[in-house]
Amino acid sequence: MSSKGGGTALTRRNYRLSSDTDKPKATGVVNERLLSDYLHHVFPCTTQGPAVASLRSPLGFQDLGAHLERLLSEGEPAEDNKDQVIEGRLGPQPVVLDHTSGFEGLLFVDDDLLGVIGHSNFSSIRATTCVYKGKWAYEVLISSQGLMQIGWCTLNCRFNQEEGVGDTPDSYAYDGNRVRKWNVTTTNYGKSWAAGDIVSCLIDLDEGTITFCLNGQSLGVAFTNIKMGPGVAYFPAISLSFKESVAFNFGSRPLRYLVEGYLPLQNPPTTDLIKAHKLLGYIKKVLSTSIDAQEEKLVEKDPAVWRLHGKPTVLITLAHIFNHFAPLMCNVYLVEDVLMNFLLGILEGGGSVDEHPLIQQLLDLFWLLMEDYEVNECLKQLMMSLLRAYRFSPIIPDLGFQIHYLRLTTAILHHEKSRKYLLNNVLFDVLRSVVFFYIKTPLRVKEAGLEELIPTTWWPTHFDKEGKDEREPKEESSDERLRRRAYERGCQRLKKRIEVVEELQVQILRLLLNNKDKSTGEASRYIFLNKFRKFLQENASNRGQHPTALCPPEYMVCFLHRLITAVRSCWDEANRKSPSSIISEDAYVPPQLFYNGKVDYFDLQRLGGLLSHLKKTLKDDLASKANIIIDPAEIQATSMDDLDEDEESGAAQRPFGATAMGGALARPSWLSSPTLGRANRFLSTAAVSLMTPRRPLTQPEKVKVRTLAVEQRTEEDIEGSHGNDGLLLGRPLEEPDQQFADKSLLEIVDGIVMMYNLSVHQQLGKMVVVSDDVHEYAVALKDTEEKITRCPVRRADILDELQKSQKVFAEKLNHLSRRLAWINATIYSKEKMLDVYWLLCVCIRTIEHADNTGSLFAFAPEFYLNVAMNAYSALKNYFSPANNMEELPGYEETLTHLAAILAKHFADPRIVGTDIKDSLMQALASYVCYPQSLRAVERIPEEQRVAMMRNLLAPYEQRPWAQTNWILVRLWRGCGFGYRYTRLPHLLKTKPEDANLPSLQKPCPSLLLQRHMAELLSVDKDMGASFLNSVLNQLNWAFSEFIGMIQEIQQAAERPERNFVDTRQLKVCATCFDLSVSLLRVLEMTVTLVPEIFLDWSRPSAELLLRRLAQLLNQVLNRVTAEKNLFDRVVNLRLPGLESVDHYPILVAVTGILVRILVDGDRQGVFRAASVLLSDPCFQLHSIQHLLGEGGESSSSSAATTSPNARPVVMSLGSSVTPPVPSAAGNPERKHFSLHAYTDYISEKEKKKVELMLSFLTEESKQAAASTAPTSEEDLCPICYAHSISAVFKPCSHKSCKACINQHLMNNKDCFFCKATITGVEDYSKPAAS
Repeated sequence: MSSKGGGTALTRRNYRLSSDTDKPKATGVVNERLLSDYLHHVFPCTTQGPAVASLRSPLGFQDLGAHLERLLSEGEPAEDNKDQVIEGRLGPQPVVLDHTSGFEGLLFVDDDLLGVIGHSNFSSIRATTCVYKGKWAYEVLISSQGLMQIGWCTLNCRFNQEEGVGDTPDSYAYDGNRVRKWNVTTTNYGKSWAAGDIVSCLIDLDEGTITFCLNGQSLGVAFTNIKMGPGVAYFPAISLSFKESVAFNFGSRPLRYLVEGYLPLQNPPTTDLIKAHKLLGYIKKVLSTSIDAQEEKLVEKDPAVWRLHGKPTVLITLAHIFNHFAPLMCNVYLVEDVLMNFLLGILEGGGSVDEHPLIQQLLDLFWLLMEDYEVNECLKQLMMSLLRAYRFSPIIPDLGFQIHYLRLTTAILHHEKSRKYLLNNVLFDVLRSVVFFYIKTPLRVKEAGLEELIPTTWWPTHFDKEGKDEREPKEESSDERLRRRAYERGCQRLKKRIEVVEELQVQILRLLLNNKDKSTGEASRYIFLNKFRKFLQENASNRGQHPTALCPPEYMVCFLHRLITAVRSCWDEANRKSPSSIISEDAYVPPQLFYNGKVDYFDLQRLGGLLSHLKKTLKDDLASKANIIIDPAEIQATSMDDLDEDEESGAAQRPFGATAMGGALARPSWLSSPTLGRANRFLSTAAVSLMTPRRPLTQPEKVKVRTLAVEQRTEEDIEGSHGNDGLLLGRPLEEPDQQFADKSLLEIVDGIVMMYNLSVHQQLGKMVVVSDDVHEYAVALKDTEEKITRCPVRRADILDELQKSQKVFAEKLNHLSRRLAWINATIYSKEKMLDVYWLLCVCIRTIEHADNTGSLFAFAPEFYLNVAMNAYSALKNYFSPANNMEELPGYEETLTHLAAILAKHFADPRIVGTDIKDSLMQALASYVCYPQSLRAVERIPEEQRVAMMRNLLAPYEQRPWAQTNWILVRLWRGCGFGYRYTRLPHLLKTKPEDANLPSLQKPCPSLLLQRHMAELLSVDKDMGASFLNSVLNQLNWAFSEFIGMIQEIQQAAERPERNFVDTRQLKVCATCFDLSVSLLRVLEMTVTLVPEIFLDWSRPSAELLLRRLAQLLNQVLNRVTAEKNLFDRVVNLRLPGLESVDHYPILVAVTGILVRILVDGDRQGVFRAASVLLSDPCFQLHSIQHLLGEGGESSSSSAATTSPNARPVVMSLGSSVTPPVPSAAGNPERKHFSLHAYTDYISEKEKKKVELMLSFLTEESKQAAASTAPTSEEDLCPICYAHSISAVFKPCSHKSCKACINQHLMNNKDCFFCKATITGVEDYSKPAAS
């Protein structure tokens, strides 16, 4: 017996071999008597009575067909009864969703018209069949747990975008999202549902009741006395909001939870079901019966050891059975009810899947005795049924259901021919097969059995001042320790059970990654590779356009971890056969994959911009470094192609195929029901156009590179052969000639990195919310318990309320701690952390290798840098405190490598994307906030450190300077004047929104990087001048904006109509204040590290910089310290959003600069600084006195003697805004700002320096006042009218003060007055009077 030849159309009757009793040995068929016994044994007659004897007449193959027909027809209903309409139901069979008229709004409907996804505000749709009498049921498989109302409605119900099922008089619905029932009004009902649940909707039109069940458990009667009578019939119906999805089962498949007395809306195929069970019984008889030809008897045997050995008797018998059985196996109902249950029964004995070879033998039999189209349909329906069963099985502690279905899936995929068919046509095309790698999280802990598995719960009870968990609680009681250990043991039990499921999922992937099964065509791995790439493309291309078309991120997370495990296992297996190749621990993606056209990156952004642009601009580098030549004509054609690409793909992406409800929208490929069946590929033409590499590349004097679409690639294109490097074609000179055992795995590793970037990182961040909830409830519970201990005995009412709260918090914590145990086991376990760490190392090595290629680094996709930064962030923020990043192997070395990447590339000219540049800058800013990562920055080579500091000190113009400034501030924080705080003094009593923010980390200054900064600014005078000028410019802008905004806020606050200030305006105002403070701190850092940049007037710009600095410091002091000023009023309003605006941060920063130039410097520098400060017209001594709380009444007299040259200054932004209020002296409750009040923040030594500075300035101002003669108006600078004329311009001889001309010459070389070009400036002194 041999399998059918390719393409030959043979009827199934060709398989029947006629019996030739004269030549039993030639045909291999046993003798007639034994054959007759065998056939009677396999096909026993069920008829009772005297006729049985006659039926036991000899039976041969020539009579078997008629005999089998007779057996199958027994028990069949008469022809008249076959199509009998069941009373109480109206409508066509099969029952589907009414996609022609029974809908409202926009919906995507699946190919089988059973799955639906909402695509507008609140869409509704009903079924094609209604019921008016009897008891009926249907099931809804919940794919997403959002807002939906499921139930029944009459034909008269009219729905719209606001009202759906349950919102009209004759419609009734259950809403598990809000846990309510709806019939015009609404009341609490049932339980909350989750994705993966099954809702049963039951209607009893004899009693007039509607009931709902969740996963087979009745939620109780929801509605009674529903409207009934002539003309009233109820349709199954649903209303669902945007992106919510479900699948209906009206009876096209067996209902999962049958309720006694209720019928499915669709008739089950009863006749075919009886036939299928009979035929399966015959197959079982064949499997369990052996013919002993020598003894001429039949022998019972274990079906598990049955083998398809080609015995003609057995094969002919099976051919007769399959003649009837095969057509039935194309029906989904029969596949699920008969075949799937039979195959699951084979595996029930336990043991590994390999110990059950019978399934392999049966699949061989299917391919041998069934037509190809029948096997294909049967396997497709079988996998769909398995996927549905896996996804919608309830979670129990041992995950028994999930393990059961995964074992059968594994067994089927063990079969080579079936695996390749499913890979080619089903797993990624028809199914959302990623579901097989997902382990859903139970929302209802009790039903998942976690209470039995984790009987003891625990949560952290010790917190530090800022609300963070203490890593090593010092006061843990013995009772707490016992609870914690019991909880940890429960978590370990749960983890071991989950690991069984994960191991099966990895086995499935290892089967799909098999590259040895080449006997029947292309190996499985290469089919998987192409499908996987298209899967990635669908998810990358649809992002932002069709969010419903994406694979859900929770599936992606599980798929990523299983894929990493399977790939690393395959990698190390190949490495054992080729020991000289790279091990998986050192894996990276070679840079040539990014430009040799072998791997398609769709339209994803490269570091250097668009691929077409790079191939034009870097064609010479490709030729010289990578031996890749691009035809000039190809570049021109490509340019034209790229111009049209958007238009083409836009047209191709216009929906087509199945029509959606309410408009001609097509159904995206990932949509639909949990069956996820789909005939039409969404965006398929766009996929083809994008998947085809557009530029044929050639290698000088070598074979021409083939540029095939992904579907057309062969093993040779990937793995390479003699003279062909496959994926590694075009190795640049800088790249070492490393050996990779399996090149195909490189592309999968590349895809894993892309997956992490698409949605995995985002999902990892989302799941942390459970841990945060545990923390918040634990803090609330501890707080409540403390209040109970302090509650007075006489206040029993308060005590009662507190005890109720305590009980609620404890119950919630019990639930959340068990749920957290599940999440920690499935998402944040040590093994998952190692996976993410491995991915981080892969990205780091890949970036380093790509960086070594020089200009070709521009071809690397942006997502490698993104994943490197995000994976580090995830390891640091998401996996703790359950796992500690410091325990990872090679942790410090990895941190250093990542630090080197951030330091080098945040200002890399080869990177053009603004988003990726910003991300790199933010990552570096975060990196320097934590001691361990900051030390990693200090460990990178000195040359790279100096280059990084040089980039940070570039002028603050034409670039995003705020992040750069923030980095410099963090390097200084902890060294500045009163700058050792983590949080501002006035915010200590408030709880931070997120204590893990980089800005809330303890100060960790870097003396090493400060030294590099000092050396650079000291040596490179031009750089120092341009940097400081830009800092002073930005400070001038930021503080001016801040003052302008608080003036508007004050005016709004004073209006009698109580206008509310826009929160965005408040946020911008606070940001300007924070920027001003950080810029002042950078100036303090500069003046401390390199005082000569201001005080050594032999440097060309030192005097100008000092004058500008003095001017700005005086402005800031005057605005913030003036009596009854604007700043005071806005601070005292304590508006939400302006919490950071306070006297302390800005005054202390200014004080730090003044102390450094007036106290800590050398004698000459101090007197220079003092003279410049005092000569500034805005200088007021009481502003300095204010720092120590000494202003007050004496301020007017001291202000009068401050600067002899000072003219009256109109404080336009403060004084005229508000009506006068009582002075500070007359208002004893109001306290002055004083540095003396901040003893925890300012040391005694620092206070003494401020006192010294005040006494010095007081003395200097008195001397200046005494020695300076009054100045006539003619001698004042005609520009500022603040200083005496001190400079004359050459050649035009016009005059002004030095401050004005120096400031002017920074940006302009023309004279103020005559516009002549100034060639020089000379000192001017007034000639003595005659």
